[in-house]
Amino acid sequence: MKVSTTIAKFTKFNYDIRRDWYLVDAAGKPLGRLASQIAKLLIGKHKPIYSPDRDCGDFVVVKNAAKIVLTGKKLKQKILFRHSGYLGGDKYIPYERLLPDKADLVIREAVKGMLPKNKLRAKMIKRLKVYKDDNIKITQNFKEIALEV
Repeated sequence: MKVSTTIAKFTKFNYDIRRDWYLVDAAGKPLGRLASQIAKLLIGKHKPIYSPDRDCGDFVVVKNAAKIVLTGKKLKQKILFRHSGYLGGDKYIPYERLLPDKADLVIREAVKGMLPKNKLRAKMIKRLKVYKDDNIKITQNFKEIALEV
C-alpha cells in the first residue's frame, strides 16, 4: 500500500490585482510566437505577484489579425477541428479557407491552446480582444507593446 506524501499548498494572496490594457500589432508576425507572448500576458507571468492558482493577468487587444504569417506549409496543412456533439458531426476546416475571413478565430484558438487547461482558462480568454484591422472599438489607455518574435 502506497501512502501519498504530497502536501497541500496554501498561498496567501491578498494583493489587489490591477489589470492593464496592452495593444499588440499582429501585422507580419508568426502565429505561434505571437500567441505565446499573448498567453504570457493573459496569464500574468510578467507580474511579480504571479501565482498559478490565481487569475492576475491583463487585458490584451490584438489589431491587424488578418495580416499574421503562417510559416512553411502550415497554411495548407494546418486544420481546425470542430465537433457538434452528434454522430458524424465533425468538421475539418483548413487554415487556408479560414484565415482571410476569420483571422480572429485563428489567433483565439492558438492562444487558447497555450493557456492552462483548468477553470481559469475561460476567464483568461475573455480578456482577449482580437480585431482584423486597425478599427478598434475600445477606448482605453493602452500600453503599446512590441513583442519579440
